[in-house]
Amino acid sequence: MADQHTLNIQKNLEESVQFIRSRSSLKPRIGVVLGSGLGAFVDQMKVETSLAYDEIPGFIAPTVEGHGGRLLLGHVDSVPVACLQGRIHFYEGHSMAAVVHPVRTIAMLGIESLMLTNSAGGLDPAQKPGDFMIIEDHINLMGDNPLKGPNIAQLGPRFPDMSEAYDRKLNDKMESILKKMGISFSRGVYAGVSGPTYETPAEVRYLRMIGGRAVGMSTVPETIAANHLGLRVCALSCITNPAAGIVDQKLSHDDVTHTAKLVETKFSGFLKEFITTL
Repeated sequence: MADQHTLNIQKNLEESVQFIRSRSSLKPRIGVVLGSGLGAFVDQMKVETSLAYDEIPGFIAPTVEGHGGRLLLGHVDSVPVACLQGRIHFYEGHSMAAVVHPVRTIAMLGIESLMLTNSAGGLDPAQKPGDFMIIEDHINLMGDNPLKGPNIAQLGPRFPDMSEAYDRKLNDKMESILKKMGISFSRGVYAGVSGPTYETPAEVRYLRMIGGRAVGMSTVPETIAANHLGLRVCALSCITNPAAGIVDQKLSHDDVTHTAKLVETKFSGFLKEFITTL
């Protein structure tokens, strides 16, 4: 018999899906999550339904600047898309189940592929603010996992394979488009940490030593939940700042959102091209 935690997750998902379907009949094929300061992509969409997170049962509104907190359903050219404009984070005090609830919901609406985006700190001195990084793999250093607890068989298997957490073909497609558009990028491993403090210089040295190329406070839980659901996943980081100790400067969220704003137009153009060629 399912425990109360499992029943609550299932109930919340059912209520979210029923509510959204009562407002829209669109069946999205692609899901997009927009990270800090990257919300302007919605201007590339023909939005048919816009729902604030606090309208949707089971959703929680973000508290962090740069996260709009809306679910947008519509088309990018002819492709039906569900776009999560902003996300909540583990460091805001939410459970992992709450953090991944929006991604699970749009999976229930019918998406086949999920594109995650984030703002991240660069661990490689060669990276410049405004560069992008295709996430090839991740290291989960958050101290938790959204699949912890009894497995929900309706969502996926007890022990999901993570050997290709980020779809290689989708990554190659991203690389091809970024090259064509002349956008500076690299590939690498994303280190997911809980936050909300930025990393110390010693932690940054450690993250580089274990193979990280960018560090951030999101994306990993959603990737795990999406793989559990059997979705194809890809992710792109906007490198908004060098991590602590890479250069001699203090870090602030204002710098993160400012850099993301500077590359919004470039980012939005890339994302539109990527979605329409899938």
